[in-house]
Amino acid sequence: MKKHYIMLLLLCVCTMMTAQDNINHHHQEDSTDVFFRHMKLNELVVTGVTGDTKLKNATAPISIIRPQELRSTASTNVIDAIAHQPGLSQLTTGGGISKPIIRGLGYNRVVVMSEGVRQEGQQWGDEHGVEVDGGAVNSVEILKGPASLMYGSDAMAGVIILHSQPIAAEGTMHANANTEYQTNNGLFGYSLSFAGNQKGFVWDARFSHKMAHAYKNKYDGYVPGSQFQERAGRLRLGLQKQWGHSWLTWTAYHLTPSIIEGERDEETGELTSNYSPLTSYEKSLPFQQVKHYRLVWDNAVNLPSGMLKAIVGYQQNRRQEFEDDMDEYEAFFKLHTLTYDIRYLTQEWNGWKLSAGIGGMYQQSLNKGEEALIPEYRLFDFGLYATASKQLDRWTLNGGLRFDHRHLHGDELMEDDEQRFVDFRRHFNGVTGSVGAVWNVSDHLDMRLNVARGFRTPNLSELASNGIHEGSLRYEIGNRDLKAEYSLQADLGLDFTSEYVSAQLALFANRIDNYIFMHRLPEEVEEGYLTYAYTQGDARLLGFEAGIDVHPVHSLHFENTFSYVDARQLNQSNERIKYLPFTPAPRWTSEVKWELMHHSHTTVGHHHVEGSHVHGSNGLSLNNVYLSAGIECYLKQDHIYSADDTETPTPSYTLVNMSAGTDILLKHKKIAEVYITADNLLNRAYQNHLSRLKYTDMNVVTGRQGVYNMGRNVTFKLVVPISL
Repeated sequence: MKKHYIMLLLLCVCTMMTAQDNINHHHQEDSTDVFFRHMKLNELVVTGVTGDTKLKNATAPISIIRPQELRSTASTNVIDAIAHQPGLSQLTTGGGISKPIIRGLGYNRVVVMSEGVRQEGQQWGDEHGVEVDGGAVNSVEILKGPASLMYGSDAMAGVIILHSQPIAAEGTMHANANTEYQTNNGLFGYSLSFAGNQKGFVWDARFSHKMAHAYKNKYDGYVPGSQFQERAGRLRLGLQKQWGHSWLTWTAYHLTPSIIEGERDEETGELTSNYSPLTSYEKSLPFQQVKHYRLVWDNAVNLPSGMLKAIVGYQQNRRQEFEDDMDEYEAFFKLHTLTYDIRYLTQEWNGWKLSAGIGGMYQQSLNKGEEALIPEYRLFDFGLYATASKQLDRWTLNGGLRFDHRHLHGDELMEDDEQRFVDFRRHFNGVTGSVGAVWNVSDHLDMRLNVARGFRTPNLSELASNGIHEGSLRYEIGNRDLKAEYSLQADLGLDFTSEYVSAQLALFANRIDNYIFMHRLPEEVEEGYLTYAYTQGDARLLGFEAGIDVHPVHSLHFENTFSYVDARQLNQSNERIKYLPFTPAPRWTSEVKWELMHHSHTTVGHHHVEGSHVHGSNGLSLNNVYLSAGIECYLKQDHIYSADDTETPTPSYTLVNMSAGTDILLKHKKIAEVYITADNLLNRAYQNHLSRLKYTDMNVVTGRQGVYNMGRNVTFKLVVPISL
């Protein structure tokens, strides 16, 4: 039976999503030339299984979010900024915290890479976001599907690579200032940077600050506990020479989000709050204090036959939860992480490229607070891998193998003469790999097929949690007998580009053995907190992403995308438990974008326009002007794990969005970028299916369960580049 299933996977499966060009357009380029932009994708360099590769030749599904798209997107955090990509979703907690979900899989199944190392910040928790400054992210690369070959355990769903600003060109210095304001939650943020390259000595410094008060929606009004403050700093120093590079990068990230409890007045049904006014930017109880520090040493040496890369990173994550007192924390998780990766990449010869490497991680987690949800633990792992690719005339073939070993040791804890956690050890070994091919059928059509095996060990929360998780408002129970997850996923992708139409279709089928998930227990261990426990079973996920962009003229685009995933437990006839919990709802997006003009000039003072030239020294011009209107339609999600009310169906809803933007030029030199975005323009009251706030208290007056997402929000952004 399994053989037939594998054959079915190979015949029917998926990938390659809407890939967008990551090229920094000079202001002289015509942004309306869509055919030119899509053809440039062929030359776009991205991360591949053997190092660097062209996107056109990538066998696994990859999406690219280019710098201008990131800057023009309204968001409250870096994951929120990319969550509208096909196949990508987010699990939200208020406005400040988002967790990435790729094709229905999230938490420790998604690896986030920042500054070249994997982001480690207790990502097992619902309300534990990604501790990265969005202002420091220049572009994003999304790998969909098992990527354990290059990234080891946890990269079962995929990898999100957050790229920082490229190193400045030799002999240049530049600065950048940007600021934004959002009307719904009063979010105000700014980011300042200064970078340069003088005789091979490179530097890049940045400081960012963001704060927001409680957001509001039509049903709840202002939502107490949704305010947050964020501060971040970054400094890179190093050398960039002909022999290679050596950089040292330090980052610091501080986030103070209050916690939305969703408690309501028993008579009025209104959300209760212990502070006022709700438009205050000050934190309120309960709240978290998250601090994340990172130091990364990144090296590359050019050798006669290839390149040797070595990167070592240290991270410290400090997560405190304050419940009753502003100055005394109840929970305090302190996580130390040391990561390393050393790889050798050969130069191409006769169409072949090879790479081999070793990478791993050491972790130590400590409990410094009065309350403990998971035990203190130590983790050690390493992986050995090798990859190969072969370039033929119109074919690209690649593949590789990897071996991983992980050791976990959880410590015993006694509380009031009772054993809270037992001392235990677990060892896991995994063999993973992938094989894929790209057929460049023509200059306009590419076909991709990839089959990959993924591997993930249970995390400490799944194995050994035993206590109240205040941020998630529930009591959680782990299972020390959980087995490692293994997946086999096949992807089939078609990518068509012409002068007037661009279209993509990505199909995927994923079989996961020992899939771990959380379900609700009927009885409460602690009064006032719902009880959830971890279990596992075999699962399969099927789905696709499809997109089409019609541009009958260069200045007009009509783009549509659709994402769908069906996630089920195998061998389950009971309708209440046959679906995997918390699967994203099907989503259709549609956008009409009108790029109005290229290099349109305006009159300033007493100067006037003549043809396409401006006379006088104060002439201003606009470039890359656009207007867009679109909808996001989320279909009803009733494929749920409904046993013991673990989750509830979510009705369909549609959001209407509009945006506009332009570059402002002075004497043909860009002096600013301006963006205006209106999200949820019609102020629709809705609950995202992945929002944990759906399950807070019921409004006894209206009968509505839980807290709703943000209402209408208008964002104003200003970006000012400064050349020195």
